[in-house]
Amino acid sequence: MNLVRREQSRRARRAWQGFYESSIASLLERHQFSSPEANALELFQAVLREVPAYGKFLSTQGIAAESVRTFEDFARLPSTTKENYQRLHPLPQLCRGGELDACDMLAVSSGSSGTPTFWPRFVSDEVGSAMRFEQVLHDSFRADERRTLAVICFALGNWVGGMYTAACCRELAAKGYPLTLATPGNQKAEILRVLGSLRPHFDQVVLFGYPPFLKDVIDSARADGFDWTRCPTRLVLAGEVFSEEWRSLVCERLGVPDPALSSASLYGTADGGVLANESPLSVTIRRFLSEHPVPARELFGEARLPTLCQYDPLHRYFELDESELVFSGDGAVPLVRYKILDRGGVVPFERMLAFLHEHDFDPLERCPAPARERVRRLPFVFVFGRANFALSFYGANIYPENVSVGLEQPELADAVTGKFVMQLSHDSDLNASLDVSVELLPGGSPSAELARDISRSIQKHLERLNSEFAHYVPAEHRSPRVRLLGHGDPEYFPVGVKHRYTRT
Repeated sequence: MNLVRREQSRRARRAWQGFYESSIASLLERHQFSSPEANALELFQAVLREVPAYGKFLSTQGIAAESVRTFEDFARLPSTTKENYQRLHPLPQLCRGGELDACDMLAVSSGSSGTPTFWPRFVSDEVGSAMRFEQVLHDSFRADERRTLAVICFALGNWVGGMYTAACCRELAAKGYPLTLATPGNQKAEILRVLGSLRPHFDQVVLFGYPPFLKDVIDSARADGFDWTRCPTRLVLAGEVFSEEWRSLVCERLGVPDPALSSASLYGTADGGVLANESPLSVTIRRFLSEHPVPARELFGEARLPTLCQYDPLHRYFELDESELVFSGDGAVPLVRYKILDRGGVVPFERMLAFLHEHDFDPLERCPAPARERVRRLPFVFVFGRANFALSFYGANIYPENVSVGLEQPELADAVTGKFVMQLSHDSDLNASLDVSVELLPGGSPSAELARDISRSIQKHLERLNSEFAHYVPAEHRSPRVRLLGHGDPEYFPVGVKHRYTRT
């Protein structure tokens, strides 16, 4: 075993020992006496010593390493990205000690924005991410008290979501949670076979997967007579922003009473693992803001509703660089002020509560009673996702999140899956129109009446939620052209791949 790998193993043993011994109280104590800023500066110093590529990056940026002594110096460092850092250096040079064999696994990014990227991992990388999973399973679902079947519905193989989720959940089971894993991946028939056979032996089921895929599983099963209410089913979601109408609809179809205690989204990337997670408190806040667009826009600065999570600043330290999130975090490939190209922001815990109180809303009081004793006073991060997924229409930015709300109204939910593709088209005079292709539920039939109803609903909610749309787009051009497509249409809605809501 080489020296770097031996050191990695030593760190892993120490990290896992701390993980197994950790409790809610000890985590809170850790935050009381530790400084996230000092932790970030220490990470920078360690990366400078141990990662060959980072010293070369600073040199090309004209930065003298010895000049970075304080956190203020750290905050002025240039951001790293895939383009200016990760892709310019051989994989070993990005790892501690410059040795790839110091890592024990390679993850692959989804490639949704370009060529897939390889990310070396070591087992200790899972510690912080396992804590994010623990916060969801412990705080939202009380999986420490209930026999829980965890069904991994992310794609398996090299793709990071499925393997990473399974590894983190297994660590929770080893820690003592009454948690049992099944890994059917993104195969609907296998998922339902697993559920049909195993769920009678558990107090609850937790499905892990991408939002549109899990909704497809739920709807397809209902169409075949599958009774979701026979065992409480919870959802852990990742990969994209969804509306609160979507959350309410899916929880209603599962027969679970409180969405804040039955669903949680993870903010994760192949680059940095799981960075943050929804909590019952953050879901309560987001559901309030979804119904109050004015304070939502004041808080988030945009007409669309982002994912709202809480994060541990000692695990991933977030900053802003011109409205884009950057984070610093340790790992086999440690990252310093790394820009993931997600638009968003950070809000300290007390500042969030003060803002909501100004708008006559007390989230601690409105948080579901079973979760109040488990509230964590951690900061919030909000994430819009990639800015290039929006369309510019008459100068207005049209976001998929706004269109989703129009499709997720109760009067339409029994006809469509919620998946769509929006794009711009032009007539012979080059006049632009907003086109939306919509996927029907299994067995559904298109009709002109349904297309009209969908178009009206999308327009209504775009006008309500997106002030640019309401003010920039002429009234005669606000009605989108809707095309209804069959379930699993191979061109627009292929089965088993990550869905994209925008075409240009």
